[in-house]
Amino acid sequence: METGTSENAGQAAEQAAGRAAGGQAAGRATGEPVWTGLPPGLLRMRRLLLVVWLGLLTIGTALLLGLLAGPGWAAFALLPLAVLLGGWPMLGRNWRSWRYAERADDLLISRGVLWREETVVPYGRMQLVEVTSGPVERHFGLASVQLHTAAAATDALIPGLDPAEAERLRDRLTELGEARSAGL
Repeated sequence: METGTSENAGQAAEQAAGRAAGGQAAGRATGEPVWTGLPPGLLRMRRLLLVVWLGLLTIGTALLLGLLAGPGWAAFALLPLAVLLGGWPMLGRNWRSWRYAERADDLLISRGVLWREETVVPYGRMQLVEVTSGPVERHFGLASVQLHTAAAATDALIPGLDPAEAERLRDRLTELGEARSAGL
């Protein structure tokens, strides 16, 4: 079973690299960036965290208010459940808003539902590219790519990538950053 999982992960990484390379060639021909969205594992992770934390808050609030103020006040424990019902679709919208595109001279990162934000990070300005993965991210098979530049305002983060894609992106950005900064 372990071998099948490794083979599937390797095949997924190869397919992602092929899509990225093929999509970039198509994007260069039309002049438009080829956008890549985040994997669905990030949405599953965020929704699970929402359910766990708000579920615990609901139970704690109900017990605390029920014991200290009476059963009538325990109805206020339904407020976290209302936040859960509102937060579920909002997480989906936020997840769909995140995307990134590799262009010839820079990396574009776009995010936001109400306030759209697009960050452009020139390859020559990159000083450090990190791949990080906390315990919850590792459990879901995710990693984040953090880009550091000379100006802290242009630092950027791409959360929730597949680890193989995160490493591919790190290696590519590092290679392009070294090539672009050599001319400075």
